[in-house]
Amino acid sequence: MGIVNVSPESFSGDGVTDVNAAVEQALRFVDEGADILDVGGQSTRPRYSASVEAGGTAIGYEELPVDEEIDRVLPVIREIVARTDLPVSVDTYKPEVAEAAIKEGARIINDVWGLKKDVALARVAAKFGTPLILMHNQPEPGYTRLIPDIVASLRRSVAFAMAAGVQRDRIIVDPGFGFGKTVSHNLEVLRRLGEIKSALRLPLMLGTSRKSTIGRVLDLPVDERVEGTAATVALGIAQGADIVRVHDVKEMVRVARMSDSVTALRLSVRDQG
Repeated sequence: MGIVNVSPESFSGDGVTDVNAAVEQALRFVDEGADILDVGGQSTRPRYSASVEAGGTAIGYEELPVDEEIDRVLPVIREIVARTDLPVSVDTYKPEVAEAAIKEGARIINDVWGLKKDVALARVAAKFGTPLILMHNQPEPGYTRLIPDIVASLRRSVAFAMAAGVQRDRIIVDPGFGFGKTVSHNLEVLRRLGEIKSALRLPLMLGTSRKSTIGRVLDLPVDERVEGTAATVALGIAQGADIVRVHDVKEMVRVARMSDSVTALRLSVRDQG
């Protein structure tokens, strides 16, 4: 999944506001091997992150008015849909934005709040039969037991979605690497990703790309985290991640293909006894 940030506030520094620039970025991602294009207009940089843990300021994000978010994403989605057959995902937690995007051709909803902001988003997904990605998120990193708490929260999100009419086979989960978690929490999530997938028995998306945990571990700025991202992508795929959401598509496509090949070989050998 290639990230197309139509948001100048993006933590990764790749946010754009020019429609043509965003579309050209998306088309470059197509050429580089992306399978899904994820368009978002609302910055969702977490209030608590690894930089805060290190003594930085809790910045978070300012919530955009619905109309402004729609004005950011719709022209980009409209143009991408007209120029490629790849599925477009809209990264939003607002029902109005999601419905407008779907009517312009978006085929997936990616909710970083797992319906905890507005459960009405699930009704939009149910109405259009749209796949729904539900991410674990919370404002502060307070856990009793990290992995069981994340699993329980995601189960609640899945239950909300199904109660609103979303079919289970249209739901994807995301453990929320970098959201409401310390560096050690994020590393544990990655190390135990297979447990999360086994517990939930749903397709799993992983979004580690350029995150502050990588910066803290390697002591590198956001534009020098491609190798760290590659390591997390490979480890995630080895544990069953089905989708990886990334900024550096060309490089991560290569990492994913290599990781998939190793994983497929391991499964093939196991199947043969």
